[in-house]
Amino acid sequence: MATKSTKVLVVGGTGYLGRRIVTASLAHGYKTFVLQRPELGLDADKVQLLLSFKKQGAVLVEGSFSDHRSLVDAVKQVDVVICTISGVHFRSHNLLMQLKLVEAIKEAGNVKRFLPSEFGMDPARMGHALEPGRVTFDEKMRVRNAIEAAKIPYTYVAGACFAGYFVGNLSQMDTLFPPKQKVLIYGDGNAKVVYMDEDDIATYTIKTIDDPRTLNKTLYLRPPENILSQRELVEKWENLCGKKLVKISISADDFLASMKGMDFAGQVGVGHFYHIYYEGCLTSFEIGEEAGEEASKLYPDVKYIRVDEILKLYL
Repeated sequence: MATKSTKVLVVGGTGYLGRRIVTASLAHGYKTFVLQRPELGLDADKVQLLLSFKKQGAVLVEGSFSDHRSLVDAVKQVDVVICTISGVHFRSHNLLMQLKLVEAIKEAGNVKRFLPSEFGMDPARMGHALEPGRVTFDEKMRVRNAIEAAKIPYTYVAGACFAGYFVGNLSQMDTLFPPKQKVLIYGDGNAKVVYMDEDDIATYTIKTIDDPRTLNKTLYLRPPENILSQRELVEKWENLCGKKLVKISISADDFLASMKGMDFAGQVGVGHFYHIYYEGCLTSFEIGEEAGEEASKLYPDVKYIRVDEILKLYL
């Protein structure tokens, strides 16, 4: 594919989603820059990943959140900045570090589009979220407010559960593999949930960066064939493996009561699962034309991976 003129900087390019966005950016022909942070220290796996990106044509640019000037200098080299810094508590939670990136983008003054670390539940719709999990949405909104106050052009990508964490395990909280005998069902198990392969999330994200239709809007990830209830997800697995699982339904009250005694990360996870599986927060609203667009409608050329294909990997 011919190289496109737009230059893209990925911040968090060695992370779970970031590495996929770097790959997608390169695959789409963009001149791709990856922030090389000194904080990597002796993490050889991440250093090797950076070097592999370099072999594929990416440019490594040094910069640190503790050095404002280095961030400004990095941002000045590109047109688009995509941040994928982690916001989940069981890995690392650094969402507010993006405020330093916003300041750098504001000072540089040349960025045509900024995509902050989002990709999950739309924080603008989570003002009612439970403690302590609401910290994620509150911090994302602080970042959004800073972006908009600085008049930085943006796109927010939101609305899906990562397949690696929610599909293969049939949405169980304590494993990433399918349960063998019994499965916990949240409430009646009928709330509709959006599931998405992480590579597809990266592809849709990259598709937005030159698209005027997504400027200053939220891109919602709602691939129609991957909108399933938990019961439908479990049924697909049972049909594939030829075995019925014992289904244990847990009420909302009992599920929330399970927070007691958990560490902070566990409590955050329970809160988020509650909003997804008991409230159906990913699908309980219509996407308004003024504020948002739906990815699979904008980009029908993307042949997104279906849940069935993902489940087959676990057989």
